[in-house]
Amino acid sequence: MTEIEFHFNVPDKLLYGCRLLRKVHRNGIKAVVMAEPGLLGELDQLLWQFSPTEFVPHCLATASAHSLAATPLLLAERLDGCPPDSVLINLGQTIPGDFERFERFIEVVSGHDEDRLLGRGRWKHYKDRGYALKQHDLAANRESA
Repeated sequence: MTEIEFHFNVPDKLLYGCRLLRKVHRNGIKAVVMAEPGLLGELDQLLWQFSPTEFVPHCLATASAHSLAATPLLLAERLDGCPPDSVLINLGQTIPGDFERFERFIEVVSGHDEDRLLGRGRWKHYKDRGYALKQHDLAANRESA
């Protein structure tokens, strides 16, 4: 069964996504990031500038077949045609269809009211289907630091 984690009270989803992708890549893990097209475009641009001393290899799901095969981190609006890699990261606001084909699934939820409300709906959806959910409260981590 897919392991689902919620990382919530994230102050900046894009910056957090960059850090998470850098960590995933450093560990040699392939991942797919899902979000709405505008957010994916912003993430794509930020990943090019994020760390001046290291490159976080990624491409959009609309890239050529050669790029898709050679890139460990894929940014996608939908999972159609995406390989079932080890990790799925959702920066978007909807439940990704077919998420269960991934070993690990990370939902990233900001502290903004609308995003938290939608995140709670996704939490309930997974919980009602019997998934054991892990939670990581970034606000609690900031307070204890």
